[in-house]
Amino acid sequence: MENKATRETLIDQLNAYEPYNPHEGKMLSNILGFVINHENCFLRSNLKGQVTASAWVLDYDHQHVLMLHHTKLDKWLQPGGHTDGNPDVLAVAQKEVEEETGLTTLISFGEEIFDIDVHDIPEFKEVPAHKHYDVRFIFEADIDEPLVINHESKELKWIPLNEVKNYNSETSIMRMVEKTYEIG
Repeated sequence: MENKATRETLIDQLNAYEPYNPHEGKMLSNILGFVINHENCFLRSNLKGQVTASAWVLDYDHQHVLMLHHTKLDKWLQPGGHTDGNPDVLAVAQKEVEEETGLTTLISFGEEIFDIDVHDIPEFKEVPAHKHYDVRFIFEADIDEPLVINHESKELKWIPLNEVKNYNSETSIMRMVEKTYEIG
């Protein structure tokens, strides 16, 4: 089936999204303003920032989340990356998981956004510091499926939810952990 997603599709998804708390509400306002005011919001050439897509991948029992130790940022994060011009953020999130982990058993929870985050990306080589406007979706996968690491990460690991804080206790990561406990 042909991709019909557009920038307006993302605007509609963001308008329908209910933020988890006031902090996420501020980020929703920021990302919505960015997408509305920048036609090139999906392109890396926009040096103010880019829309990115990522995935919160849970095992079938929702007891573990798949995280990677990001090579450039030296942090444990969920899989994700640049949209590179593709406004279908859900498809980008799924593609990023497949590329960064080798998983093929992904099951999407649907087209609804799971979480959003706006964060600073430090200067790297000739790319100046900028913002990532991250749209996050939730997936399930088979914890027993072999993982395949690529150059973007140092390590991949299924982490028990109650241990995520030992790997990355940033607000946005812990918010996704809290949301996971709520969905059961």
